[in-house]
Amino acid sequence: MLRFVSRLAALLLTTALVASAAFAAEPLRLGVGLFQPDKEKNDATYRPLAEYLSKKLGRPVELRTVDSWEGLAKSLANGETDVALMGPWGYVLANNQAGAQVVSTILYDGKPEYFALVITNPKSGLNKLEDLKGKTFAFGDKGSTSGYLIPTHQFLKMGIPDPEKFFSKVLYTKHQAIETQVTRGELDAGADYDRNRNAMIEQGLIKAADSKIIWTSAPLPNDAVAVSAELFKDAAFVAKLQAALVQVGDELKTNPALLPAHYTGFVKSDDKFYTSIRDAGLATGKLQPRK
Repeated sequence: MLRFVSRLAALLLTTALVASAAFAAEPLRLGVGLFQPDKEKNDATYRPLAEYLSKKLGRPVELRTVDSWEGLAKSLANGETDVALMGPWGYVLANNQAGAQVVSTILYDGKPEYFALVITNPKSGLNKLEDLKGKTFAFGDKGSTSGYLIPTHQFLKMGIPDPEKFFSKVLYTKHQAIETQVTRGELDAGADYDRNRNAMIEQGLIKAADSKIIWTSAPLPNDAVAVSAELFKDAAFVAKLQAALVQVGDELKTNPALLPAHYTGFVKSDDKFYTSIRDAGLATGKLQPRK
């Protein structure tokens, strides 16, 4: 009897180890928002991070660029993505829809926060948000924090519940396109964020003299690294992922290509850090309260 029990225990242990090894070998699907001008450049930019995580986590990591924040939130919610580096509003949507959970926040110049902006061309004569009535305006896609949610919330607080009736024409496009069209005078104004504007100026894509900031938001939590609800149940994996991300700051000293310029690592984070984004979503009616 003891021999039978021992064999059974050994068999169960072997089965568990095989299952664990199989799970570890399964590719981890890493979704990344379109932070760069196009998918090819975005993939090239974040491939070093994917390779680093693969090494640290001991399993293959498949990198996947999703070209809209809304699309990335949906892919995390419907199980097409396991881990995502995504904007704050996209994270809140994925959390609300499918219980995705933030585990880390990215740092930019050592800070976990950034700012939404509204920009115009200095030649436009527009100096404040009230001046934009009847003008053309561009938002980011509807999954964007700084490009859509936060400026929409600001307009609501100004007594403008429907921006599409306030402006003569409204577009929804990518942040890079907004800056480009505003600086060229093709649009009167648009929503952007400081990291994108600064990067485009540094890269010579736009001139600082052609992009005028007329509104700046309160500090917003930086982009989140979020995991699916199912993966979040694996506390050991979450701890390992958080530790690997925290170590990125030190790794950048010898491998600066691990993250784009100005990004300096990650810090552990949780859902509470994104409360202001959730509040804005609820206030604008873009997010429905959980039942």
